[in-house]
Amino acid sequence: MIEENIRIQKSLTHGAPFYVLGPLVTDIASGYDHIAGAIGGALAAYYGADFLCYVTPAEHLRLPTVEHVIEGVIASKIAAHAADLAKGMGYAREMDDKMSRARKELDWTIQIEMSVNPKKAKALRNSSEIGQDEVCTMCGEFCAIKTIKDSGL
Repeated sequence: MIEENIRIQKSLTHGAPFYVLGPLVTDIASGYDHIAGAIGGALAAYYGADFLCYVTPAEHLRLPTVEHVIEGVIASKIAAHAADLAKGMGYAREMDDKMSRARKELDWTIQIEMSVNPKKAKALRNSSEIGQDEVCTMCGEFCAIKTIKDSGL
């Protein structure tokens, strides 16, 4: 349905720039409409929407707080980036490749710098006591990346 709506709008307006709110891909995501909107936004951008309006987690429930707006904007930025990746935009691929290399090297500084929200990434990284600076607490000493790196492969 999203693809058809974008196609119709572009046809009726002779290709004028199109600005979408969301669109929400499901109505059951109350409290998480920013995620449902980001999924729809990624699809809309892939199919030709030119601008994405953010949706907040508070959408359809209350006026958003500043934090809700920040979460909505970040979700929308992720959607736009995902669409650019899917459309083969070189800059988006370069950003993801840089992050992938940083993850492979367990380079936490670059991983945090490259993240869509470095402040949150840094706070999450610093919020767990792990004893080993090289890995995270998800896998700890069983980190597959560290195991491969240590084996010399």
